[in-house]
Amino acid sequence: MTQSSVLLVIGYVWPEPNSSAAGSRMLQLIRAFQQDGYKVVYASPAEHSDHAPDLAALNIEAQRIELNSTSFDTFIGDLQPALVMFDRFMMEEQFGWRVEKFCPQAVRLLDTEDLHSLRHARHAMLKAQPDSLPLIPGNEFAHSELAIREIAAILRCDLTLMISEFEMQWLQQQFRVPASQLLYLPFMEETTQTDNLPAFDQRQHFLSIGNFRHEPNWDAVRYLKEAVWPLIRQQLPEAQLHVYGAYPPKKATQLHNDKQGFLVKGWAEDAQQVVRSARVLLAPLRFGAGLKGKLIDAARNGTPAVTTPVGAEGMYTGTEPCALIANSAEQLAQQAVQLYSDAQLWQQLSEQGPALLTRRFAYNEHSVRLQAAVSQIKNDIHAHRQQHFYGMMLRHHSLKSTQYMAQWIEAKNRLTSPSILPAGEPSDDA
Repeated sequence: MTQSSVLLVIGYVWPEPNSSAAGSRMLQLIRAFQQDGYKVVYASPAEHSDHAPDLAALNIEAQRIELNSTSFDTFIGDLQPALVMFDRFMMEEQFGWRVEKFCPQAVRLLDTEDLHSLRHARHAMLKAQPDSLPLIPGNEFAHSELAIREIAAILRCDLTLMISEFEMQWLQQQFRVPASQLLYLPFMEETTQTDNLPAFDQRQHFLSIGNFRHEPNWDAVRYLKEAVWPLIRQQLPEAQLHVYGAYPPKKATQLHNDKQGFLVKGWAEDAQQVVRSARVLLAPLRFGAGLKGKLIDAARNGTPAVTTPVGAEGMYTGTEPCALIANSAEQLAQQAVQLYSDAQLWQQLSEQGPALLTRRFAYNEHSVRLQAAVSQIKNDIHAHRQQHFYGMMLRHHSLKSTQYMAQWIEAKNRLTSPSILPAGEPSDDA
């Protein structure tokens, strides 16, 4: 194993492609690097998940790592990867200084999945203004501690992969992040066969789907239950809404009500089949960021959707949409009823879904762009870093403070009974 051939991914969690869009995206990224000749090592401090795929079968080496432990120093020092990709900014905070110290020439990539600080800023705005669906947070919400941490991690990395064009613009305009440190890289999808998709009269019911551990998804289910679905049922009294999602909590399953046609199904064994069988997908997301995997799945399966501006962000262009977009519960319900009942409108939007994936999210196009961007940086990493003084400054100062904090926690953990603090698990200080 040589330095020129290894990509180390430091994962926040083990990827679960059947549970979340983030898991699917991670495997798309890994596949692109494998096709570019890299051996991939996936390391994570998270507990093993029964829902993660067999990484060995995908030619990915799995490695459990510990937080605040010198064992990682030995691991990366021996591995000497050419590339290190942090899965979300929290992993860069935890392990970035160790990468800097023991593998300084490795190209440092950050996959944000979505901009956490933007998502939280929108959530804070929604709490302050419950009747609005905010897109542009004011400075009092945008300039949060979370934003400071996330933007610092972006500046410390050589290249950050951005899933949404809006987020690219947001970082450059709001925080003056250099464009040369950002790469637009949305979901990368394969060409979809459309000749066997069920027709309008072969489908039934509305669908909501999304991992319940993702706060915007849980909020959307509550919003459906309390505000949107009652309005739909008034006009379509026989309609049903099937609510699917990984990790449903008790508070979600308690919303199940047969008489109201609000059916909480929980885990979907085959999410694609569930989406393909539904007539209309409902995604009334009131806050969030990034791209929405549920809307990608809807497009792939020719299932028209009704969503909000937050849900549509980064997904659609002004021409040939495959979803209807609304700003209020009343508008969402009205468009849902219209789309469910109007076969001609439904067919028009259904046909645009697979075409959207080919036009905006083609794997062959975006994977080549990723490979080229990383190769260019790798060929002269010194020159690339010399362009970004603030990144150099933050690596020098911020990583020192992160290092001292991590070493303090490490020393504290050595004095703590293993029965109280299991090895590898983060303490409250981590």
